Amino acid sequence: MRERKPNVTRPRSLKKTVEPPLGFSWGPLNTLFMGLGLAALVVGYVALSKGSLTLAPVLLVAGYCGLIPTSLLIRGRAQGPGE
Repeated sequence: MRERKPNVTRPRSLKKTVEPPLGFSWGPLNTLFMGLGLAALVVGYVALSKGSLTLAPVLLVAGYCGLIPTSLLIRGRAQGPGE
């Protein structure tokens, strides 16, 4: 006698689901500002290690509070209003 395999079905929770778009896309302008922010941080920390007490804080604040948040907040022109 042959034994039958049990009939196993996958639950719905394991099937692939498509997530709705969140209105965020990463473009070349975002990459430019993120690169400038990271470069400002690197130069700021190097200047700090050399003993600069004016240039280093300016670069670090510009990187952390200006350029990196700007890279995350910029949207492309063709996109609609966000959430």
